[in-house]
Amino acid sequence: MDLLKRSIAECIGTLILVFIGCGTVCVLGGDLLGIAAAFGLAVTIMIYTIGAVSGCHINPAVSIALCAAKKFPVKDTAAYCTAQFIGASLGAGLIILVMGMDALTSGGLGMTAPAVGISVFQAVLAEFIGTFILMMVIMGVAVDRRAVSGFAGLAIGASVLAVILVIGKISGGSINPARTFGPDLMALIFSGSDALWTTFPIYVIGPILGAVCAALLYCKMAGKDNC
Repeated sequence: MDLLKRSIAECIGTLILVFIGCGTVCVLGGDLLGIAAAFGLAVTIMIYTIGAVSGCHINPAVSIALCAAKKFPVKDTAAYCTAQFIGASLGAGLIILVMGMDALTSGGLGMTAPAVGISVFQAVLAEFIGTFILMMVIMGVAVDRRAVSGFAGLAIGASVLAVILVIGKISGGSINPARTFGPDLMALIFSGSDALWTTFPIYVIGPILGAVCAALLYCKMAGKDNC
């Protein structure tokens, strides 16, 4: 399918992920289970909605990892990542449009940041591990040729939910550079937040390294015939 159409699907998918997930943060506050469920359900819904169009990466770490494992073209990866960052920014902007500036002041627009007392290293490690787990699931249920069809959305969505439950109170549970970029950018524009320059790198380094390591390791374990 045409790259532009697939990129538009990725943009829309990431927009919806951020609107639902980060919007839930603004509504529920510290209810980690509710927030994790919202992100997991959003991922599941999008996989079954746009999966047939673009593969539903909706996460730059996933696109980059698939590219590193030679399962996705470089030029497509650049287009997908751009679309995902745009979609995440639009999704965060829609939250402000719908909820007003209260979304920034009360819910922090769903921004991610290490918890009090958590070091940068711990936050990066948590994001690495969380995204490693997510990518291993993706490789096993969506990339491996032996995977049973029809269950990828449920498995991947469940893994997102589970990971956020574990690391949400440590690093914020982003496991997705675009998911953090969108709220950070809108917070910069509307409130002058410096998160894009201070904490955002955590959510680039950890998730991308975790996803790439998982994809490469899975391909080694599964072998060329299956991956």
